[in-house]
Amino acid sequence: MIDLNEVGAFSSAPSETGVQVRFGIYLPGIHPEEGYRLRVRVIHRSDRFDPEVAPLNFDLSPVAESPHNLWRVDAIIPVIPGTHFGVSGSYLYRYQLFQVVPGSDQPKVVTQWFTDPFARATDEVGQLAAFVTPDVAEDVAWDDVDWKTPELADLIVYELHVEEFNRSFDGVIERLTYLKSLGVTCLELMPVTSMKRDFDWGYGPLHYFAPCERWNGATGLKRLVNACHKAGIAVIIDVVYQHVDPGFPYHQVYADAGRLADSPMVRGEGPFGPQIDFSKDFAQDYIQTANFRWLHEFHLDGFRYDEVTDLYDGPAGVQYAKMAWDNYNESLKLARFTPSGNAAAGEYSRIIQAPEALNRPQQILRETYSNATWQDGLLNKAQNMAQWSYVDDDFAHLLDLGLMGYSTTKTVHDGTGQPVEMPVAPFQYLESHDHSQLISFVGLEDGDVPFGDRSKAYALQPYAIALYTLQGTPMLFQGQEFAENYVLPNDGNGRIRIRRDVNWEFFYDQQGQMLIHLYRVLGRLRHEYPSLRSRESFYCHTESRPQAGVIIYRRQSSADGQVAMVILNFSGNTQSIDVAFPESGEYREMIDDSIRPVPYVITANVPGQLVSVEAPSHYGFVFVKAA
Repeated sequence: MIDLNEVGAFSSAPSETGVQVRFGIYLPGIHPEEGYRLRVRVIHRSDRFDPEVAPLNFDLSPVAESPHNLWRVDAIIPVIPGTHFGVSGSYLYRYQLFQVVPGSDQPKVVTQWFTDPFARATDEVGQLAAFVTPDVAEDVAWDDVDWKTPELADLIVYELHVEEFNRSFDGVIERLTYLKSLGVTCLELMPVTSMKRDFDWGYGPLHYFAPCERWNGATGLKRLVNACHKAGIAVIIDVVYQHVDPGFPYHQVYADAGRLADSPMVRGEGPFGPQIDFSKDFAQDYIQTANFRWLHEFHLDGFRYDEVTDLYDGPAGVQYAKMAWDNYNESLKLARFTPSGNAAAGEYSRIIQAPEALNRPQQILRETYSNATWQDGLLNKAQNMAQWSYVDDDFAHLLDLGLMGYSTTKTVHDGTGQPVEMPVAPFQYLESHDHSQLISFVGLEDGDVPFGDRSKAYALQPYAIALYTLQGTPMLFQGQEFAENYVLPNDGNGRIRIRRDVNWEFFYDQQGQMLIHLYRVLGRLRHEYPSLRSRESFYCHTESRPQAGVIIYRRQSSADGQVAMVILNFSGNTQSIDVAFPESGEYREMIDDSIRPVPYVITANVPGQLVSVEAPSHYGFVFVKAA
């Protein structure tokens, strides 16, 4: 088993002799008997750009009988006048691999330098590992002991890229009040581990244990999670286990040595980069160790798993299925995931596990210990409708998970090993980081660079109403709530290497204010009315007129005796339509209730009574009948 206490860098506080530090790294198959030599090069962060200060070198030695071929050195960084060596602060380090070639006086450089695959910190560039002396190292005083990960039905997810959204982890904290106003109860952070400067959204993993230093590093992420939990918001992160960056040590070193087949973790190139080889025990152990660390040390509520399509090898497979199983079992040990806090009989873990397996989301949700999944069905349909200005029954069907082949629960096990039913549901979304934003399908601005035409933001309103009133877990992508209007290329580096910072000025303009008001109202309604969170829907296909742009469906919660009627008008005209209200009683329209001088109430004297409703253009109604 991987032991995080023996790999990485561990330093003492400075003393008169300097800073003591222990370096350790696993390099299976790289043995001194074959002439290999390993060196670590260290420099104080404050000296790295000073040409007069050279890094210090320390040679590592393999540890006898180490199952993963641990190389280690206990070094002392001495106090050197005129430099920052031996004093407090942050030190940067990197490894170099050499090989002594028979008959040569000088060892051959195999890998000029590579980062530490177990680094807990890095520099801002992301390719150098780092450690901080404990006398100046920050930490976070957690105060989320009473936090409970929300039930799946109570989630409204917001996907964001930290740097694009608001600079850093601390920048996201500044926006928590705003996110709560949208009804958000879960943040899905795009990859947060330290990465190179060539911006790729983090989907070319270089580190698995070090949160991005440019975004405030490990302490910044802990501050964000702690603040989110205090605000009633769960946090999950996007993890990438299908492939790695070419500079990932367990690819780079073994490729440089001409021994890629001997890598303990990586095999050949795939469509997205060097692929992780889960047939190797070390790879499985490495990923499990990383996941458990996120759960324990960073108090995360779960994961979104990137590109699981290529990681699914069956319900008993060693790739994604085992990963989800391991994480579920580990989460049962953590109090935040069960109501009692001790995984009592009959309690399932609430850990959020959402794989991206777009070619078979129903199957993987059904056959693994996932409780959620990404799926692009609603997004694809919304984009097509917006582009070609039509509405059809299929859109309404996508709002009903039963019609999409999803069950409401699945059998897992509780803390005692007994079977228990766990709720399951896919994430439903109109936008995600992988696609151009929805407004760009409504229309484009004139110009040589394509942007969505925000003057047509009114057309997004019925889509927003559908998102907050559908079955499943609603997910927003950063900025969609005020018509962010980026267009992504269909392929090439332009998809991932161009920063698309959120245009916060849109928050203040007419289009932005219009949409944000609607999103805030809808977020409140979804949390307030159980019928809008339930798994009970009925498409009123008889009264709906999709050819005229109007869709009607009923949402209800039998347990609470509550009914809601949702009317969506995607057309550019007010539509008069007869609506069959299913039960007798009063139905109050709630979207605009707070701004009407007089409530809009419809009375049905008998069940199924048809009442004529004037549905405004590019808008909708939510009529709620109280229990």
